[in-house]
Amino acid sequence: MKEYKNVFVFDHPLIKHKVAILRDKNTRMKEFRELVEEITALMTYESMRDLALIQTEVETPICKTTQCKVPEESVVIVPILRAGLGMVNGVHKIFPTAIVGHIGMYRNEETLEPQEYYCNLPYGIENKTVYLIDPMLATGGSACDAISALKGRGCNKIKFMSIIAAPEGVDKVAKAHPDVQVYVSTLDVTLNEHGYIVPGLGDAGDRLFGTK
Repeated sequence: MKEYKNVFVFDHPLIKHKVAILRDKNTRMKEFRELVEEITALMTYESMRDLALIQTEVETPICKTTQCKVPEESVVIVPILRAGLGMVNGVHKIFPTAIVGHIGMYRNEETLEPQEYYCNLPYGIENKTVYLIDPMLATGGSACDAISALKGRGCNKIKFMSIIAAPEGVDKVAKAHPDVQVYVSTLDVTLNEHGYIVPGLGDAGDRLFGTK
């Protein structure tokens, strides 16, 4: 895969350890969901290094002092439904005051193209840092369409986070949206003929919610 300035692939022992358990077909729903949240929290910590800070006065038990804070409600989490919901708590563990919007995309199983069916975003989202999240970045179609939908509503600072990604999906998003930072926990080998990531972990939504 070509190197892109806007793509960040994590190389952390704890993430690798948790992803190995996440892939295992014998990992049950409760543990799978907890692992998704834990991996997301680790990724969020790293991806928030460039958040804007404001100065504020704090009074300690000793004296008053000027400190730096991230403004509350300056971050919006937008999960791509439905699997993206599994990552929301992971972001909230790091930044609990983040507001949550939702965007619904589904993949046409014949064409493999994404279709938007729902979008509910908070007021003022255009002035905030938006974290678009989805556990799997396969063809990149849903991510690209969701990013375009956010841009169409005035968002100009978007970060996309995915746990497992295929090179094809990363290429598509990085080329289509070079202004969007893409954070990937693990880069896999390829997509199979059905558009599933190999080796992947199966259907993240089904494993998160026990629907299969």
